Amino acid sequence: MPTKMGKWMLQNSRRALSALGIAFGKGDAQKIVSSGDQDNDEGLDINEFSKYLKEHEKKLMLTFKSLDKNNDGRIDYMEIKQSLADLGMDISKEEAEKILQTIDVDGTMTVDWNEWREHFLFNTATNLQDIIRYWKHSTTDQYQDQYHGSDSGWGDMALLQHPKEKWFIIDFEDDGNICEVEIEVVLDIGDSLTIPDEFTEEEKTTGVWWKQLAAGAMAGAVSRTGTAPLDRMKVFMQVHGSKTNKISLVGGFKQMIKEGGVSSLWRGNGTNVLKIAPETAIKFMAYEQYKKMLSSEGGKVQTHERFIAGSLAGASAQTAIYPMEVMKTRLTLRKTGQYSGMFDCAKKILKKEGVKAFYKGYVPNILGIIPYAGIDLAVYESLKNAWLARYAKDTANPGILVLLACGTISSTCGQLASYPLALIRTRMQAAASIEGSEQMTMNHLVKKILEKEGFFGLYRGILPNFMKVIPAVSISYVVYEYMRTGLGISK
Repeated sequence: MPTKMGKWMLQNSRRALSALGIAFGKGDAQKIVSSGDQDNDEGLDINEFSKYLKEHEKKLMLTFKSLDKNNDGRIDYMEIKQSLADLGMDISKEEAEKILQTIDVDGTMTVDWNEWREHFLFNTATNLQDIIRYWKHSTTDQYQDQYHGSDSGWGDMALLQHPKEKWFIIDFEDDGNICEVEIEVVLDIGDSLTIPDEFTEEEKTTGVWWKQLAAGAMAGAVSRTGTAPLDRMKVFMQVHGSKTNKISLVGGFKQMIKEGGVSSLWRGNGTNVLKIAPETAIKFMAYEQYKKMLSSEGGKVQTHERFIAGSLAGASAQTAIYPMEVMKTRLTLRKTGQYSGMFDCAKKILKKEGVKAFYKGYVPNILGIIPYAGIDLAVYESLKNAWLARYAKDTANPGILVLLACGTISSTCGQLASYPLALIRTRMQAAASIEGSEQMTMNHLVKKILEKEGFFGLYRGILPNFMKVIPAVSISYVVYEYMRTGLGISK
C-alpha cells in the first residue's frame, strides 16, 4: 500500500519548502491535498501527488506562455505590465519589476520557464487571474486596499480583503469613510474618514463580500467598545474643557466615575456600535454607484475618481445616519438619569428642539471628510513608497508592522487637519443639552474659541483621541482575524 503523505503535507510542508526557498502560499497544503486526493482519504500517496504535480505543471505552462508575449521563452517586466494592462489593470514599471524580483533567481530581471515552475510549483495559483491575485497580495499593501483607499494600479481587483488585503475599515473620526482593502483586514478605530471598500466580481458572486463586511463590523464593534472610555473622555474634553476649566485625563475619569460609576465610561457606546451596520452598508452601495457615475464605461477607476467617489459615499452615509451621531454625542455627555436610552433621547430631542436638532454640526462634519481622507491617503502612500524605495529588495510587501506604522502616522496627520472641524461639530451637537449654552453657527463658534482659548482650543481632547488609535487597531486586527476564521474566509 503506498505511503500516505497528506499528514506531512499539512503539518510540515510549509517549513520544509520555505527552507528550500520555494514559495508556498498560506493554505496551499490543504488545497493541494484536496485537489489531488482521488480516494478521499485526506492524504496523498506518491501516485496521487505525482499526478497532481504533472497537471499543475501543465496549467502553469499555459499561463507562462500567455505572459510570454514575444515567445522568447522569458518573461520581462514589460510583458507583465502589458498582460495586466490587457485586463484593465495599469501598474508602474517599478511595480512590475518588484513582481519579477520575487521570481527571478539568477538576477537577469527576466523569468524563464524553470524559474516560473519552481516558484509556483507548490502554489495553488494556476491561471492568470489566480496568479494576479497572488501578486497583488505579495506586492501591494493589502491593508491599503482594506484600509486606505489608494490606487496601486490594481484597480477594481482591490478587496476589503483593508489594511488595510482589502480595506481595513478604518474609522478614525466616527464620521464617515471606510477604507478599502483587498479583503483581509478591516480595522475600525472608531472614526471613519477614509475611502470605502471594493470587491472583485468573484467576491460579489461567491458571497465573500458580505463575510468581509460582517467581519469588519464585528471588529469595529469590539474595537469601539474596548476604547469607549477614551472616546468619551475625548468628547468630554471637547465640550467641557476650556482655559478656565482644564480637564486632565486622570481628573476627567475620576469625575465621570464619581458621577455615574465605572459603567458610565461606556455611555454612548451602544449607539456608536449600532451605527456601524447602516453606515457601512450605505457607504458601500453609494461608493459603487458613484464609481459608475464618475468612470468611463468599462474603464479603470482612476485614483482621483476613487477619492471623489469615496468622499461622496462617506458624505452620503453620514447624511443618512447623522441623527445617530447627534444622539451618540448627547448620550455620551448625559448625566445619570437624563435619558433612559437611545429612543428616549431621540424622543426628548424631537419634542424639545425639533427635527433640525438631529442635524446640528452637520456642515463641519461633512467638511471634515475631505481633508482627512486626502491627507490620510497622500501621507500613507508617501510613507509606504518611501520605505519600499529605501528598504525593499526581494519583495514589495513591507509587512504588517510597517503598514500599521504608515497607517497610524497618516491617520494622525489626517486627524490634525480635520480635528478642529470635529470639535466644532461635537460642540454644536451638544450645545442644546448644556445648561446656559449659547446656540451658535459654525463661524461664530470658531471665532469664539479662537478669542477665548486661542488656536490650541481647537484641539482640546486630541490626546485621548490619539491614545485610542493603537489599541483600537490592535483589537480590530485580532478580532477580524478570528472572524475571518469563523466565517471561513481564506487568505
